[in-house]
Amino acid sequence: MLIPLLLAAAAAGGVLLIMLAIAGTRAMDPVQARLTQLGSMQAQTLEEMELQQPLFERTLRPVLLRLTGFAQRLASPQRVNRTDRRLMMAGNPGGLRTIDFLSLKLLLAGVFGVVALLLGALTGGGIALGGIAAAAVGGIGFFAPEFWLSRHIKDRQRLILLSVPDTLDLLTISVRAGLSFDGALSKVVEKTDGPLSDEFRRALAEVRVGRTRRDALRDVVGRTNVQALTNFIGAIIQAEQLGVSISKVLQVQSEQLRIERRQRAEEMAAKAPIKMLFPLVGCIFPSIFIVLLAPPIILIMANLG
Repeated sequence: MLIPLLLAAAAAGGVLLIMLAIAGTRAMDPVQARLTQLGSMQAQTLEEMELQQPLFERTLRPVLLRLTGFAQRLASPQRVNRTDRRLMMAGNPGGLRTIDFLSLKLLLAGVFGVVALLLGALTGGGIALGGIAAAAVGGIGFFAPEFWLSRHIKDRQRLILLSVPDTLDLLTISVRAGLSFDGALSKVVEKTDGPLSDEFRRALAEVRVGRTRRDALRDVVGRTNVQALTNFIGAIIQAEQLGVSISKVLQVQSEQLRIERRQRAEEMAAKAPIKMLFPLVGCIFPSIFIVLLAPPIILIMANLG
């Protein structure tokens, strides 16, 4: 008799706790929550504010700022413009500016060179060999950010190329539903993520502050350098200049992009056997040869011996 009573009491207590938890999770007024947060906040010291910053801002950023003047004296205007364009095509990773990127190259070259020189001195390679190693490793450190940036640009362009057909389909549907082109772009920015959505968001922001849509879209072409997107934006600009219906242009461009995507898939499928040839020759065939030819060779060597 005692056990059923205990079970009933436990069940009643569980129901009571659930009701109290539900009653305690009522949404607090946002204004009251903000006032409570501000009232409980304490003044932070300068050290606490610095520790809240990312590690890059606290360690490498001051060193890069010291190298900025030296990088400005060494960099030519052509190199600065080229680096600035490449950083824009990469989406400005990490918020790097052009001078920051050039300073980072100098910093890595110096660090790699000094480390190679110290290793050469510790291993007893001599000053001449250590200097050659320091120069070689320093060159690797100087050009390593360029390879990293090129890789980042290619990855971003690939993501944009993959998202262009679906984005264009959404634009076509939105325009056919009655939205304007800017409204359709806003819908694309709202419903999609990725570098292409970020570029369209930036273009819409530029249009809102007074730039013409034509110039904003042309800047998107310069920041991406993707042929499919370039063709699409060129068709939109031409349709706007000639007064052609944007809905028809979007439909034609959408069909063309689907055809190009299918052709790219067929091209990749045709390249697959050639790409598989190298691992077959280098990895699989030697193992097969060892399994098939090793026993006869052992028998032949035993008989000859």
